[in-house]
Amino acid sequence: MTSRFAELVIDCHDPERLAAFWCEVLDFKVIERAQGKVEIGSWVPTVEEVRARQMPPTLVFIQVPEGKTVKNRLHLDVSPIDDSTDNEVTRLLGLGAAKVDVGQGSGRSWVVMADPEGNEFDVMRTLAPSES
Repeated sequence: MTSRFAELVIDCHDPERLAAFWCEVLDFKVIERAQGKVEIGSWVPTVEEVRARQMPPTLVFIQVPEGKTVKNRLHLDVSPIDDSTDNEVTRLLGLGAAKVDVGQGSGRSWVVMADPEGNEFDVMRTLAPSES
């Protein structure tokens, strides 16, 4: 017997806004909408595919009345795949993200950011091929 990591649920005030933001960040698509809920992913999950192998999890944004009050205990790390980390940070700022300080200090190889509702995430080193 085993389980699969199928989805990550994120509480928020505005599921549509956060889903749109993360679709732009990750090149995901909306795969399901319901009252107060939006699910996005890079694929449309089926029970058969999830049972057959480990697949990338989807993100589910659920509307809740309370706001975020402290630093996240869980966060996403993203890595740019076709440009530099600095250029990706600039792109994400343009989408509505913000740079934040959670005590990480200076000289880190990653950049701590927050999505439009203040959920922290890290932009890691680029995975783009180097130009040598």
